[in-house]
Amino acid sequence: MTTTAPETPTALPAAADAHRGILRSVLRTPRGSIAGGFLLLLILATLLAPVLAPADPLRQNLHHVLETPSSRYWLGTDSLGRDLLSRLLYGGRPALAGVLEGVLAQLVVAVPLGVATGYLGGRFDRFVMRVCDIVMSVPTIVILLGVLTIFDRSIAAAMITLGVLSAAGTLRVVRGAAMTVRQELYVSAAELLGLGRVQIIFRHILPRCRGVIIVQTSLFAAVAIGIQTGLTFLGLGPPPPSPTWGGMINESAVTLSRAPWLLVPAGGLIALTVLAFGILGDVVRDVTAQSHTSSGGLRARPASGRRTAEAPVEEPGSGTEAPALLRVRDLDVTFLTPRGEREVLTEVGFDVRAGRTLGLVGESGSGKSVTARAVLGLLEANGAVTGGSVRFRGRELTRASRKELAAIRGTGIALISQEPMVALDPSFRIGAQLGEVVRAHTRMSRGAARRRVLELLEMVELPDPEEIVTRYPFQISGGMAQRVAIAAALAGSPELLIADEPTTALDVTVQADILALLRRIQADTGMAVLIVTHDWGVVADICSDVAVMYAGQVVESAPVEDVFARPSHPYTAALMAAGPEHAPRRTPIKAVEGTVPPPGDRPAGCRFRTRCPLAEADCAEQEIPLLPVGEHRTSRCIHTAHLEARR
Repeated sequence: MTTTAPETPTALPAAADAHRGILRSVLRTPRGSIAGGFLLLLILATLLAPVLAPADPLRQNLHHVLETPSSRYWLGTDSLGRDLLSRLLYGGRPALAGVLEGVLAQLVVAVPLGVATGYLGGRFDRFVMRVCDIVMSVPTIVILLGVLTIFDRSIAAAMITLGVLSAAGTLRVVRGAAMTVRQELYVSAAELLGLGRVQIIFRHILPRCRGVIIVQTSLFAAVAIGIQTGLTFLGLGPPPPSPTWGGMINESAVTLSRAPWLLVPAGGLIALTVLAFGILGDVVRDVTAQSHTSSGGLRARPASGRRTAEAPVEEPGSGTEAPALLRVRDLDVTFLTPRGEREVLTEVGFDVRAGRTLGLVGESGSGKSVTARAVLGLLEANGAVTGGSVRFRGRELTRASRKELAAIRGTGIALISQEPMVALDPSFRIGAQLGEVVRAHTRMSRGAARRRVLELLEMVELPDPEEIVTRYPFQISGGMAQRVAIAAALAGSPELLIADEPTTALDVTVQADILALLRRIQADTGMAVLIVTHDWGVVADICSDVAVMYAGQVVESAPVEDVFARPSHPYTAALMAAGPEHAPRRTPIKAVEGTVPPPGDRPAGCRFRTRCPLAEADCAEQEIPLLPVGEHRTSRCIHTAHLEARR
């Protein structure tokens, strides 16, 4: 097998689309394409009104008054026999032009000031905000009526004024978005690197605010259409017989009892236009929210004809062992990136037996966390399982539906995140959150759920559970938050607990307490544990089996005693030698040279050969399979004997 998945023709267009901006992403959604297509057709139709209109919009024909649609008059006629379709097309020109004028006026005022105040803050921010308060307190309709009077019923002047007055509200929203981006670490890094304020605003702040700006613009456009129609309905726009949408609504109101159809063309078109602007803003909001996730807004397509591992697979050994609770075989995971598809996991395989603990060990970037999330079906939207099998109690999970996976999560398999504070909502008390989890997995009453919550908190050895349930997550320490996260994971009495580096963010003393807690809970409940870690001390403390991962592959698997006594892969030996406990005093630590190659840049053959002291020419000839090196042991190395000789 090659080291990277081929860049398939279906992946490249999707990846390229991600770089073509929000517009392309919006048009790829059904709602966005329908709303955008309607607005585009409307704009083109009004621009081409002299060509498309079947008649002069001012031409009267008193012999055909208030007619319904026919082959001659597609939308009928008004009270003076004028063609409604022609008047709609010509009336759309000042309507859409007014919206454009108002939008431009709003953007010119709101965007620069909103981004600048959000980033700069200080006195400038306070001054601009006080001005916005004053502007928002002024009745807009009174100002518009005054402008129409001064400028001889000029709709352009009224819409520009509306845009400037409405900019105050948009400015506040943009300012809030800019203030959020201002807190990002990359902005602080840009400042430390000496970038100027203008450069930071345009290169780092403004791009992250564009989604908010587009949403506010689309909503304002919908409002502007309604206000402009209202003004022309009152006769405050171009005087008759000039065609305007508001004027057509006014005329239909006069003849509503005699010709109700007259209200439909203009009223329906106005309603559809407002609806299209609103839908467009809603779609842009969704798209921009996706683009700021770790998937970058990309979404992997379901794999067709993906490779599935053969099953059942006989386990090595005496045949008297209990069957594996979790069996992973030849698991392949591919992520869609702006440069195409990249295979992140390649033929990953391991077993987790009931009551035992398997440690997934490796450097950052080896694929440990991706493996854990693939087991639970929690990959990002741009990731997909493209091959292999994940069986839990004999049930295949890679082909399970969302509903089936939801039934397994929490009760069959539970997850502990490496960041406990992320798993807890700061808006709710701990007792309420744990109670919600308990009731989601059981049909307990509120009183019974509260008692179960207290039992869980006692199980994870938190002092004074009655007090803890009344606190918010920000009122407890990191170690206590991790215990609460463990309690939440145990709420459904899972058979398998996946712990993704559960002690990384904790100090050494708290780490020992958490590991001791996991050992005790495992002894009491008999559950299996899959722990993701890069700490050999954690492996030695809690694990019974080890699977060492490198560059998306399992390179060695064995019982923990065998690995510590005699590692059978050069990468395992190098990792263990890099531990500070193995370095003599006043001697540098033997760090592993180089870094883990990223997906798409992995060497042919053995993926560790560029960093391996035992590498030879045959290591690059072909992919190295997992080879048995003893009972219950495998290694992805063809020179294990050389490693033995060097000991």
